[in-house]
Amino acid sequence: MFRTALRNVLAHKARLLMTVLAVMLGVAFVSGTLVFTDSISDAYQKSSAKGFDRVDVAVQPRSRADQGDRIGRTPELTRAMLDTAARVPGAADAIGVVTGFTAIADKDGKLIGGGFRSEGGNYWGDKDPRYPLTSGSAPHGENRIAIDAETARRAGYRVGDTVRISVDGPVLKPVISGIFTTDDGNVAAGGSLALFDTATAQKLFGKAGTYDEIDVTAASGTSQTALKAALDKALPAGLTETTTGRQLADEQAEMIASSMSGLKQGLLVFAGIALFVGTFIIANTFTMLVAQRTKELALLRAVGASRRQVTRSVLVEAFVVGAVAGVTGLAAGVGIGAGLRSLMDTLGATVPDGPLVISPATVAAALTVGVVVTVLAAWLPGRRAAKIPPVAAMSSVHAKATAKSLVLRNTLGALFAAAGVAVVLAATTMDGTDGQAPMGLGAVLLIIGVFVLTPLLSRPLIAAAAPVLRLFGVSGKLARQNSLRNPRRTAATASALMIGLTLITGMTVMAGSLQRSIDRMAASAVKSDYVVSMANGNELSPDVARKLAATEGVTAISPLRNAPSRIDGRTEYLTGVNGKAIGGLTDLKVDDGSFTVDGARVVVDADTAESHGWTAGSSFTAHFEDGKGERLTVAGVYEGNQLMRGIMLDDSLLSPHLSDPADMQVLVKTAGGASGAAKDRLEKALGTNPAIKVQDKKDLSDTVAQMFTLMLNMLYGLLAMAVIVAVLGVVNTLAMSVFERSQEIGMLRAIGLDRRGVKRMVRLESLVISLFGGVLGIGLGVFFGWAAGELLGTKMPTYELVLPWARMGVFLLLAAAVGVLAALWPARRAARLNTLAAIKAE
Repeated sequence: MFRTALRNVLAHKARLLMTVLAVMLGVAFVSGTLVFTDSISDAYQKSSAKGFDRVDVAVQPRSRADQGDRIGRTPELTRAMLDTAARVPGAADAIGVVTGFTAIADKDGKLIGGGFRSEGGNYWGDKDPRYPLTSGSAPHGENRIAIDAETARRAGYRVGDTVRISVDGPVLKPVISGIFTTDDGNVAAGGSLALFDTATAQKLFGKAGTYDEIDVTAASGTSQTALKAALDKALPAGLTETTTGRQLADEQAEMIASSMSGLKQGLLVFAGIALFVGTFIIANTFTMLVAQRTKELALLRAVGASRRQVTRSVLVEAFVVGAVAGVTGLAAGVGIGAGLRSLMDTLGATVPDGPLVISPATVAAALTVGVVVTVLAAWLPGRRAAKIPPVAAMSSVHAKATAKSLVLRNTLGALFAAAGVAVVLAATTMDGTDGQAPMGLGAVLLIIGVFVLTPLLSRPLIAAAAPVLRLFGVSGKLARQNSLRNPRRTAATASALMIGLTLITGMTVMAGSLQRSIDRMAASAVKSDYVVSMANGNELSPDVARKLAATEGVTAISPLRNAPSRIDGRTEYLTGVNGKAIGGLTDLKVDDGSFTVDGARVVVDADTAESHGWTAGSSFTAHFEDGKGERLTVAGVYEGNQLMRGIMLDDSLLSPHLSDPADMQVLVKTAGGASGAAKDRLEKALGTNPAIKVQDKKDLSDTVAQMFTLMLNMLYGLLAMAVIVAVLGVVNTLAMSVFERSQEIGMLRAIGLDRRGVKRMVRLESLVISLFGGVLGIGLGVFFGWAAGELLGTKMPTYELVLPWARMGVFLLLAAAVGVLAALWPARRAARLNTLAAIKAE
């Protein structure tokens, strides 16, 4: 039986090619994902570990959380602590580290890097071992700066050039004194790094005489653990915490692995979808192969083969196919992993250099997935064939499914679909977080139910196409009858395409609805013409609001100044605003009271008010950063959103309690509304500062929606894999169907159907099956998009369902195109069959 199975594989190489391709694509996606994420993770970890080579122990201020979450300033690392650390027994030297945000403009005045990746720091002395100079010299004085080599290369800067930079104040124009190399992960990820001398860095970052970290190097013969113990004894207890370089490297590696795990899981989800779609194709292929060889298998049974041996022979074929697909898929996956890495560099997402990592786990996963998926998909057809009595198989009385099996299938499908719909609908009534798992479960149940029911659903949906098919005469009539003749095969073929279009349609509905809700949020939350903020999300200097207020054409302005407070034993953040202007700069719906911010009267968002049990007229005491308290009264409760929320009070009441006031954003209204000229005036008033963003409402919504658009485009690309697998499924089914119906096609040719009519028949059959899958997929996608939107609406009040009719029409055309393209080769093959040879075929 083993030799027989191997001969069958070798005898039907063409018939199994599509199955191998379907499995190979799924395996390639899985192995490519693993190779890509392992390589990127390894490169970042090695790059990060290099950054800690010169740090044996790092001294940092103890965080506020370690001090009981008291409101106040975090302890500072002073020069005295640095000197103490340098004199500790076992210490070779100590470096004081200062860091902060520093925006570097390119030669066109645009910000280099991703904003939050634009970092600054201090260069220690004349030769800092952390940053080897490739040209120039160390920066000394306020008018000198050193930049990393990658930023210099991207912007075209050289030593001696003047560069525009900004920290959190006005634009500075220092001269580049040196260019250095670095293993900093931010630079590797496409950011920038600017270095000043230590005194200048402390002044610019508001840390006069203090450091963010002290890096201590151990003397020869001293271990990191011993040095850490000595530093713990010498430094003030309760104000500092020490960490060995090895611990820092391990924590960084763990953080990188954790951040990469999300990307890996997301990619593997779509690899799983491709495999899921491929499973239908494999099962469909083996069902047809077994059906074509029924008499052969019956003969084996008649000469003494047992049911188990027949099933085993089919599984051996599947094992061989899976093993071949697994090996070729692994090779293709290595190429995909290398291609994805190159694509990241092409798109500007710089990645540290490193080798392509092909771990034993990746090899094992590729081979296991290829073999296991194929064998499992072939098991049911093999078992079904083994159960057919030899005499019945030889006389082909087994061909049609019994009424009992169809009733059982339809009953199970209806139960699964009903359970899926019920669970999804129940999830839409839950909170956004709590409803995610039930909705996922309901979606899986519904898809399984619809898949099981597709033979039943195919009849009415394909019958609906009858009037159109009649226009094509005999070919159209035959195409409809062929589609309905074997509803299980039609269903399995259409289901592969259905799943891909379900996901694409669902995400398109979600993306369009999210864009609309974000636009509504920006319009409803903000009535100002512009919102001014830092590019990295950090705080703005109060000077920004003062400069904007003095700008020509500005009619109203309000800073949004955040500060922590203690209310009823809990930490709550307050937002200081211009009480007189804020009402005209926002358009927030008030549920209770009035939107009045004046003196001790404040407004609170509904969630915060509910958590404290406040209503309009309620009073509470807020304790500020300086420890003093103020009695405040709730004038109104408003509906907050992702752009505006929290407790708003007049800035004249908040700022006197702050030691270092700073604004998160500034709302600006101009005469005549938003315009290009008004935006230019505001930017010029701020010195055309690369660190500061001046955004109108459209810019705000585009910024928020940008990540959704990027994600959607990535998902479209990934789901294209599932659609490609589905196309292979349609091609495979039609090709095998043509082979199976050779005698029938020969008879049709003999009684007068010409080659063109045969081609048209096969193409129309493919078109009908593809459109059937497309209609089911788009319908399910709209349902899932609506359900997910209902869940999201609990967190986003402005959410509104938007049905992208134009795109759904494109998806339906895509399904039709899949059908037409998939039929090209099978139709040509059917038309070229020799009439007499086909009539004699068994």
